[in-house]
Amino acid sequence: MSTTDWELVCGLEVHCHLKTRTKMFCRCALEYGAAENTHTCPVCLAHPGALPVPNGRAIEMTILLGLALDCEIAERAVFARKNYFYPDLPKGYQISQYEAPLCGPGRFVLPTADGDREIGIVRAHLEEDAAKTVHAGGATGRSVGADYSLVDFNRGGTPLLEIVGAPDLRSAEEAMSFLRLLRQTIAELGVSDAEMEKGTLRADVNVSVRRRGEEGFRPRWEIKNMNSFTFIGRAIEAAFRQQVDAHERGDEVVQSTYDYEPDTDRLTVHRSKEEADDYRYFPEPDLVPVEPPAELVERLRGQLLERPADRIRRLAEELGYALAAELVTTGNDERAEALAAEGVEWKTAAAIAMNRGEFWIENAPELAKIVKANVTREAVDASFLAAETGPIEADTYLLQTALGDESELAPVIDAVLAANPEQVETYRGGKEGVLGFLVGQVMRETQGKADPKVVNRLLLERLKG
Repeated sequence: MSTTDWELVCGLEVHCHLKTRTKMFCRCALEYGAAENTHTCPVCLAHPGALPVPNGRAIEMTILLGLALDCEIAERAVFARKNYFYPDLPKGYQISQYEAPLCGPGRFVLPTADGDREIGIVRAHLEEDAAKTVHAGGATGRSVGADYSLVDFNRGGTPLLEIVGAPDLRSAEEAMSFLRLLRQTIAELGVSDAEMEKGTLRADVNVSVRRRGEEGFRPRWEIKNMNSFTFIGRAIEAAFRQQVDAHERGDEVVQSTYDYEPDTDRLTVHRSKEEADDYRYFPEPDLVPVEPPAELVERLRGQLLERPADRIRRLAEELGYALAAELVTTGNDERAEALAAEGVEWKTAAAIAMNRGEFWIENAPELAKIVKANVTREAVDASFLAAETGPIEADTYLLQTALGDESELAPVIDAVLAANPEQVETYRGGKEGVLGFLVGQVMRETQGKADPKVVNRLLLERLKG
């Protein structure tokens, strides 16, 4: 099977729980990890006669994110009933938005090593989440093959924001970069924790393929409720391989919903894919249209700060694209910038921000003094540990001077090289990564008191001699 003649076509539908105090259409409190079925009421359990009331804060959060995605904000948005029948949806329908969402077409600019890529946003709409079904027994942990299923209605009715991306992604790597940057954008706006491990962020992945240069789209597969960046990337690649293989064999590719099995790296069909007609959308009769005032939209627009994509572009001038993207999408760039502003070399500041625990930004000036000084590793470690919880003073640690005398370090370095002849030959054979191991051995022998810069220099001199 050859994949070089084929092109991946991928679009993501990203769902995030909004960080409101209460549910979307009732006053039940939202609490992650609460005992099952302890946050419910007649509205979210769909008792007869119970009427929904929209959560105004959720509407504002949706508009705020829509503005960050350059979406058109609707002057009149309409809630709709999306009809389907699952055990975790007690009404038999979900209150969502379809033809008239709060946020219309937009765009998401994705910086890359080769320049910016613009990924279209079809819409961003507000809805309520379903309850949580737990499948017990059996070998798969899925509904198929389970002995029984239990439903926790605490999650039912949680405000859920769905961002529908256009089919503009052309590789698994690009899809993961898009999702990581979108997740960071959501988190920085404060509208959601956007944590996959907690289920507050998940994605449906739509994948199809076509011949390079071909216009239009072929049938797609939808992989539902993915909550791992790694598995999303692997699932996209697996879908690409399987569809190309099917097309080249002349098999029909049917538009369907699939499950991804990480253990086998294969996708298996779950059910045929529904279309909008299957859901029988119609306007929700119990809710009036939402008409956001212009002054509200402008007030929310004023809350937008520098976007993560813009920071990647700016920091790439100092660090290169890859390191800048890693810093920003992990949320570590603010600490790196604070250290760099105090005179710490940029790459050193970036390494510190990514590899040490979080520290108070207010401590950056004192930490910078310590990083730039000739102090022991123990002093550096202790200072960063203390900086996580409160203010520090550099003078406390600057007295712990690192061992930088070459006459004292030389015998230790010679002993380490003599004790590790295999690593020495490995380094001289071209695998320079082993240098870190040798530095670590010297640091251990000196109980962390040696100056790493001096150790590196002396080791290099001897290894190249």
